[in-house]
Amino acid sequence: MTDQRWFHRRGALARDGWETVVDGSIEGWEHTGLRVAQLAAGDELALEPGTEKLVVPLAGAFEVRTGDATYALAGRRSVFDGPTDVLYLSTAEQGVLSGEGRVAVATSPTERVFATRLIPAADTPVELRGAGASSRQVHNFGTPHALDAARFIVCEVITPAENWSSYPPHKHDEHVPGHESRLEEIYYFETAPARVGGAKGTPEASFGMFSTYSSPAGEIDINAQVRTGDVALVPYGYHGPAVAAPGYDLYYLNVMAGPDAERVWLISDDPGHAWVRETWEGQELDSRLPYENKEG
Repeated sequence: MTDQRWFHRRGALARDGWETVVDGSIEGWEHTGLRVAQLAAGDELALEPGTEKLVVPLAGAFEVRTGDATYALAGRRSVFDGPTDVLYLSTAEQGVLSGEGRVAVATSPTERVFATRLIPAADTPVELRGAGASSRQVHNFGTPHALDAARFIVCEVITPAENWSSYPPHKHDEHVPGHESRLEEIYYFETAPARVGGAKGTPEASFGMFSTYSSPAGEIDINAQVRTGDVALVPYGYHGPAVAAPGYDLYYLNVMAGPDAERVWLISDDPGHAWVRETWEGQELDSRLPYENKEG
């Protein structure tokens, strides 16, 4: 049975003009945060200091005004249209977010100050990971080799219809130097009719599946249909797979941070399933990838 403490339907965490707010007000949650909003023309939302922030347009274009600069984020039509401009906003700065469309803001509390930086879509490292039915596309705009930041690691993953990602199931809830890091993780999901073969689908019907289960670090149980706007929180435990249902593509935004001194993503596969990686050898990457701007 899905643990409702760690899985939240769209709108269940609404607050202060945001559709979703994940932060330290959730019991047992400490290192990462997420805010998601749907903005119309003329809407504005404050981005307060005290956390490092990464502004990620999901659909539409946005602007962030700070005390001495204005940053325009060109955005995209949807999360299935390739990378987007993103903005890293220093923990020392406050800003005002405006625009039209859907936007996410990843956060992590920190006193360490790193420079505010706009990362254009063209500079986003795009990784095609896995093979066969485990093929997926990863946009690594907030990973250590792409972004200087204090604490968080942020990326987004596109999984074409019928494919599996976050697989084999893995965990990162112990500090084992050189092998595993302690990171709590947010999954924010979106779904849509598949770009290939999904012409009869509707956004309302679109869905995927997501699973987590317990590890020695703690008990957790999520086995849920996921749809646009749903959020899974993974404080510990094995997580995966995330599965795109036939006819529907799956997207998720990952935000990770933890108490370790080093900002690094090190994982341990579930030993019962780690062998699956070997089966990818010799398989072709899914020919539907990469997903890019439909107008490009």
